[in-house]
Amino acid sequence: MSRMRFLIAFILLWNLSGKVLLIPFDFDGTKFFSYLKSGGLLIARTLAVFITMTLTTSLAAKQGPIPMAGHQICMQVWLSISLLTDALALAGQALLASSYSLGNYEQARLIIYRVIQIGLGAGITLSMILFVGFGPFSSLFSTDSEVLDVARSGILFVAGSQPVNALAFVIDGIYYGVSDFEYAAYSMVLVGLISSIFMLVATPVVGLPGVWTGLLRSKSGPWDLVWYKDGAED
Repeated sequence: MSRMRFLIAFILLWNLSGKVLLIPFDFDGTKFFSYLKSGGLLIARTLAVFITMTLTTSLAAKQGPIPMAGHQICMQVWLSISLLTDALALAGQALLASSYSLGNYEQARLIIYRVIQIGLGAGITLSMILFVGFGPFSSLFSTDSEVLDVARSGILFVAGSQPVNALAFVIDGIYYGVSDFEYAAYSMVLVGLISSIFMLVATPVVGLPGVWTGLLRSKSGPWDLVWYKDGAED
């Protein structure tokens, strides 16, 4: 498998080298270090998510095999459905970046409003579908009645959090669209820290609900341009 990936990467780089200059001679240190800063912020954000999600698995596993199995069903459904809204975030990010880079801040504001509205609508719709269908759907993962009882007890976590998840995804895309990686990274690190502390304290007391509960406007930087240009001061 690793050899196949190496071969694919080599072929892609070989094909790309004929279209673009992979190693430019006019090296711009300013742009390079700006790229490293943005990349470092995104790495910090990803680590915060990774550590928090790993902690949830660890705490759930300590509850025993049956709670762990039920937890994994909830997590799989939750992540799969939540990631559907990531498509909205990517679309909004691309549209917003295009308008923002052209200086069309009025259009950028309209995109922000529409993306948030669509994201909230999608989250509410997914939430209603899961409230109705999560019980039958969870039976596809297991036939063990005890495991299914644990999984179904998390319906409020799986279904009720979808509107918040949808908004989180689309707002994340909005921040990326205006290159506000700093706020996105710092906020995720802070939220991850708070969630982790809460889970460590609550899980020994209330069990899996503590794990699930722990998983539940800035106008600075580039947002000054979006909100206050073109007479948008309000």
